[in-house]
Amino acid sequence: MPQIWMTYDELATLCGCDAAAARHLAAHLSLDRRKSRDGCTRVKLNPALTAKFFAAVRDAEFDLDFAIAALRDTHQQMVELLTPDAAGGRRGAVSA
Repeated sequence: MPQIWMTYDELATLCGCDAAAARHLAAHLSLDRRKSRDGCTRVKLNPALTAKFFAAVRDAEFDLDFAIAALRDTHQQMVELLTPDAAGGRRGAVSA
């Protein structure tokens, strides 16, 4: 199982609460805590929270896939606009 460490703010986002509630949750679940070199305290997710994190990432990938498809469609439309027009032979000509 991979180790995933999060700040209290990141844990709060994952759990849908504020940082204070995330800190209380971390203490209640006895999650390992460490002070990082950047000065932030991070907690190591337990298996249940790790599964919740991976589920959230999987859900976000759908939106990423949709965004990539939209970018490809836009690129294709731009390429078509910049391709020499068969009738006029001009680049960038827009047909009505």
